[in-house]
Amino acid sequence: MLVCGVDEAGRGSMLGPLVVAAIAIEKSKIPELEKIGVKDSKKLSPKTRETLYKKIIKIVDDYQISKATPKQIDLAVNQHKLNNLELIHMAKVITKLQPYVSYVDSCDVNATRFGKEIAKITHSKIKSYHHADSKFVVVSAASIIAKVTRDRAIASLAKKHPVGSGYPSDSKTVLFVKNWFLQNGKLPNYVRKSWAPSKLIMSQPLA
Repeated sequence: MLVCGVDEAGRGSMLGPLVVAAIAIEKSKIPELEKIGVKDSKKLSPKTRETLYKKIIKIVDDYQISKATPKQIDLAVNQHKLNNLELIHMAKVITKLQPYVSYVDSCDVNATRFGKEIAKITHSKIKSYHHADSKFVVVSAASIIAKVTRDRAIASLAKKHPVGSGYPSDSKTVLFVKNWFLQNGKLPNYVRKSWAPSKLIMSQPLA
């Protein structure tokens, strides 16, 4: 029986993609994920996540990754449909994997409703929970795949620009975005313009 775990990374970031990842694994092999130390990616160091990423993709039967660009995120936010955007990307990876059942980390305040909406698109069995990444090892595995993919995207940007972590709580990120706007009069295409800190920066008068 093929079981799927789905999670995202980068939802709250000020720049870069929102990454949705899913893993599919035979139910009998799930203990192997626990054995190698798979748990919620937020509880692991970047180095440990990288090591586990390589081990996970060897153990699972298949995995899929889908990314939402900053432009797509801005469009969704402006339409008050960010949850829907994430839902669509989750349905996309589940459909490709064709599992018997999928465990998803719900971003909707109503986890049951979120699961039902994905089920409508995928025509498959969906188990939707809040904090699923800390409750189910298959979702923890997906969270690691998503986080490492997202970290690599930010690392790629960081080779060219001092973007920091990409999160609005990071003063390095905010300073970079602010300086870019002051120098160019606009924000780069990898920055989410719909985010409150970005809007604040764009509302400042240019020198």
